[in-house]
Amino acid sequence: MKQWLKKIEGLLGGGEGGARRSQTFRWLIILGLIGVGIMLFNSFVNVKKIDPENIGREPPDPVASMASLPTDPADQNPFQAIEFAFEDKIKGVLENIVGVGTVDVMVTVDSTEELVVQRNVKDSQQLTEETDANGGKRHMTQYTRDGEIITYEISGDQTPIVTKKLKPQIRGVLVVAKGAENKVVKDLITDAVEKGLNVAAYRISVVPRKQD
Repeated sequence: MKQWLKKIEGLLGGGEGGARRSQTFRWLIILGLIGVGIMLFNSFVNVKKIDPENIGREPPDPVASMASLPTDPADQNPFQAIEFAFEDKIKGVLENIVGVGTVDVMVTVDSTEELVVQRNVKDSQQLTEETDANGGKRHMTQYTRDGEIITYEISGDQTPIVTKKLKPQIRGVLVVAKGAENKVVKDLITDAVEKGLNVAAYRISVVPRKQD
């Protein structure tokens, strides 16, 4: 390499201005080596850019993160979807009652909708009589029930016959409403919830809403 450079310098250094061309050639070699060094450095070092606007920011607030959770009933579990549906429905009804202002409703359920399907049930009974060594007799009765779900065919698929749909069981209802401080209005709210959701009065709590 060294000899090769000397040969090039010898070719450039001849004639008028040869020393100046050799000096320029050396500078070009030095600049080229610096450039190669910078490229090698960048290939081995990963520099992460930092957004100056994010410097000093605090981690996200857990409460805010919870608030950003999906509220679409379709994204919730079956129990939450039923509770949201009941709450929206009864809230609209209650706010139309005379004397009732803004209403918040919370409904909790113990079960989802239950389907009762038709079964072909067979009951059997077996009686057994035994006599022990002392002449005593003992009677035993065994009951057995077997059944299978009755289905019908739709487009090649077997579908069970549904004989009954049981609505979700409501555990309790909480209503916070403007105007509930009036006993007449409170009774109207309780009666509407009782009949609208088919839930016993002792499972309903109605409290006045704080004034804005």
